[in-house]
Amino acid sequence: MSSQVEVSPAVRAALRDGTPVVALESTIISHGLPRPGNLDAAREFESILSGMGVTPATIALIDGVPRIGLTAAELERVATDESVVKVSSRDIGIAMARKATGGTTVAATSVLAATAGIRVFATGGLGGVHRGAAETFDESADLTTLSRTPITVVSAGVKAILDIPATLERLETLGVAVVGYRTSRLPAFWVSDSGYDLDWRVDSPGEIADIIAARDAIGEPSALLVANPLPPEAQLDPSLVDEAVRSALRDASARGILGKEVTPFLLDRVLEVTGGLSLEVNLRLVRSNVRLAAEIAAIMNERSVVPRFG
Repeated sequence: MSSQVEVSPAVRAALRDGTPVVALESTIISHGLPRPGNLDAAREFESILSGMGVTPATIALIDGVPRIGLTAAELERVATDESVVKVSSRDIGIAMARKATGGTTVAATSVLAATAGIRVFATGGLGGVHRGAAETFDESADLTTLSRTPITVVSAGVKAILDIPATLERLETLGVAVVGYRTSRLPAFWVSDSGYDLDWRVDSPGEIADIIAARDAIGEPSALLVANPLPPEAQLDPSLVDEAVRSALRDASARGILGKEVTPFLLDRVLEVTGGLSLEVNLRLVRSNVRLAAEIAAIMNERSVVPRFG
């Protein structure tokens, strides 16, 4: 691991002693959730892991230094400082050289977590192929990064604002394996069932640990995506989400909103249309993903599935 990456004493000790660790991203704190509740949410996600006997490793860049595991003061800075930038995998070196403080996306968090030897990462929803990508070529770096990063990512599938069938096709082409947790259908973030089938289903954290061990045995270089849906009674109304996204896309096009600005615009509009319900569902699904990631990491620890790196 690069000497430029700093691992907190708690995370370093856990990795050394072989106790479970789960990575958490920080763009959900810096850019994904509204202030001031974002800090409370960040603390809650870490507390869930600690309460399950798992060391939390929230990842961010602090003054240009990639940090694996944040202090309380660093976590608060990421949540409250409006100058914090969004850092994807391509931006890590630039942010380091510029000594920037940044929240790490799924792509950047995956890279840094794998570099440190962390095997499991919990997030909300993955990025993917955007609607209209045939014209705009707008596709998240999450996909290509996960194709070359051996980590297990627990998410509520992919964001409902995306072109879901195109995203599934790209995941297949890039060699990123997807399994549904107690489902044979891909969830779509706020929605439990996107309407698209998955090839593989698992019904326990132990099955996921078995898959990770088998992938290790053949040196699989890509990520494993565990799609963990909310129960149907906890999801947003699918028809409401679909109409909100379609309306927001029309507005984004009319305003000339492109590239990385599209996602936050769409999320804000869905929040507005749902009267704030999308935020509560967002928090609910992240909590669920964090708990499942903790269970997977604990079973891997029991079976002595050791880090591949670090």
